[in-house]
Amino acid sequence: MKTFTLEEAQALLPLLESLLKRAIEAKHAAQAAEAELNELSRRIHFTGGMKVDVTGVARMRAEIESHVKRMRESVAEIETIGVQVKDLDTGLLDFPCRLDDEIVLLCWRMGEPAIEHWHTMEAGFQGRQPVDARFRRRAASGGRPN
Repeated sequence: MKTFTLEEAQALLPLLESLLKRAIEAKHAAQAAEAELNELSRRIHFTGGMKVDVTGVARMRAEIESHVKRMRESVAEIETIGVQVKDLDTGLLDFPCRLDDEIVLLCWRMGEPAIEHWHTMEAGFQGRQPVDARFRRRAASGGRPN
């Protein structure tokens, strides 16, 4: 498992935020198109049938697939970097980090100005704690072994 220093994780935020935005936008676009198809299906059901633009429906299904593919590719790119996507809807990311002899997770949510929290692997988001001097001291002393 790749680990990051606080500074390494912080330096990745602009790229990760861009990838997250792309994934979230694609997810929302897929959901909107899916809702449109569901509404059409509902109307067909309640009216007992109707003339349907089959080409238009096929185009919408292809559009959904394209959005989902873009979303998955963006998430995969983030995960390839070594960062964990915990919640796409809120843009929640975790960065594995070595703290003393333990792997912990630096925790960042889209919209936060910097990585200011961490938690143990077991504690999760509810166990977030403020980043303290231990994380900054490691960077000043030359980082950590990976």
